[in-house]
Amino acid sequence: MADAVVRHVVTFGRVLREVGLEVGPGRVADALRGLDAVDLTRREDVYFALRQTLVCRRDELDLFDRAFNAWFLRAPVLPPVRANDRAEQKKVGESLSDSSGGDQDEELGDPLELGASGHELLREKDFAEMSPDEYRRVRRLIAAIAESRPLRASRRRKADPRGDRLDMRRLIRASLRTGGDPVDRPYRARKHVPRKLVVLCDVSGSMDAYARALVLFLHAAVGSGPGVEAFAFGTRLSRLTPELGTRDPEAALEKCTEAVTDWGSGTRIGASLKEFNDLYGKRALSRGAVVVIVSDGWERQDPELVGREMARLSRAAYAVVWVNPLKGNPEYQPLAGGMRAALPYVDRFLSGHNLRSLEELAAVLAGIERRHAA
Repeated sequence: MADAVVRHVVTFGRVLREVGLEVGPGRVADALRGLDAVDLTRREDVYFALRQTLVCRRDELDLFDRAFNAWFLRAPVLPPVRANDRAEQKKVGESLSDSSGGDQDEELGDPLELGASGHELLREKDFAEMSPDEYRRVRRLIAAIAESRPLRASRRRKADPRGDRLDMRRLIRASLRTGGDPVDRPYRARKHVPRKLVVLCDVSGSMDAYARALVLFLHAAVGSGPGVEAFAFGTRLSRLTPELGTRDPEAALEKCTEAVTDWGSGTRIGASLKEFNDLYGKRALSRGAVVVIVSDGWERQDPELVGREMARLSRAAYAVVWVNPLKGNPEYQPLAGGMRAALPYVDRFLSGHNLRSLEELAAVLAGIERRHAA
């Protein structure tokens, strides 16, 4: 009975993470301790014990209620449309409209507009099936998506009426106008600045169909500001941050293909991760950073090496997100040896095969609030 309850709560925590709640191992442990103190036969006690330990913000209550009803009560519920999803959809439409407005496509009549929205079709279309003209239309959108960065609390503080610390300098200055009485109490709060972001991109032959979209994403991520490092790996590791520094994405693509000598060759994920950990990990590049690995997980050598190096990377990184374009297939299962070895050390496993999946990646990166709680 106890093992069944633990399995249910752990799986329910995964369900909550999928709908957008920040539920990590610590909250799951709190939930199990809370259930030990209530009567499990009373649905109301179980509900409030889980809500008290797994929810931290008011805007998460509706998502929690929907997930609870669907998981424990098996009640049919409609998926909610979150505010950030609506904002992303609006941004998608505007970006696609701007990129296609006034083009020759409008004059000749875009075949995508027949029977369905061309914007929605492009959001759902697999990158491997896109034509060069479609890549041109979605390039600005990929750049907008890549601007979403994980944040961290800085040591510096700024004026904030909801801050947690009094601003003594401003308080004393303001009290001079009231005869020394601190009538107004200004507060300060920590500033939030972008967290380090490291992207490791697989450019082997099996990922060739997605190479153009991935380079566009890497180029936009590097251009979003300081603190972003980009690497490519096939049979060896190559640092691409300098090549991606140019403003023209097409020129960046040419520079990357020239700089990466093993572009389109085999895959040695474990050896590449070991090279990254040995060389750049010792320079503390991954310490406190969000690491995004884009790969299909096909390891041609030793899968156990992938597991060992992923464990090293996970210990240093703030969070590890793995993006696998093959996951976009509903029938996909992580059966590749490298993928199976890496998954225990991955905080979030996402697909990256179309625009909608990149929007999900951007939302995950922007929403990381605690270590290993992506």
